[in-house]
Amino acid sequence: MAGRECYHCKQWVEAGEAHDCWTTTETALTQDLPEDLQDAWERLRETAVSFGDQRIYASHKSIMFSRKSCYFFVRPKRTFLEVCVFLGRTLKAPQVRRSDPASKSKIYHIIQIRHRDEVEAPITDWLREAYELSDMLASNPDTTRANSTPKPKPKQKHKKASVARKVGRARKPKRR
Repeated sequence: MAGRECYHCKQWVEAGEAHDCWTTTETALTQDLPEDLQDAWERLRETAVSFGDQRIYASHKSIMFSRKSCYFFVRPKRTFLEVCVFLGRTLKAPQVRRSDPASKSKIYHIIQIRHRDEVEAPITDWLREAYELSDMLASNPDTTRANSTPKPKPKQKHKKASVARKVGRARKPKRR
């Protein structure tokens, strides 16, 4: 019996069998969840869909919700749904496990959801706020991105020539 165990997903792969564990779906990520978490996931997804036009897709171990960029994502775990929401402000609430800057304009917040009843205000309000913020940031022409590398300074060909020019400006021309 020739084959191997995938080092990433721990699935047994027969010799010659195609295997791509990086490509996944929402169903694959949520199918093994307990019933309470399945219900919570469905309610969370329905809530997000009600906000309006967006793209929902699975990426590795997360389910992403995005407009121009991701405004929140869900990582299904064995005992809870880990929700990461991107907002323009820091939340101070008991539901928020952790928050840190994600960029100059966004702060991410980690929230754990264990039951369907937890998917209600204020969490749904935060999700809507993140949805609206992502639209505002994408359409705001005043926001500029920082350059990843500094612009190179123009090179001077001869150091003596530049010094002579500087000195020459300071002195008056000689009359003959």
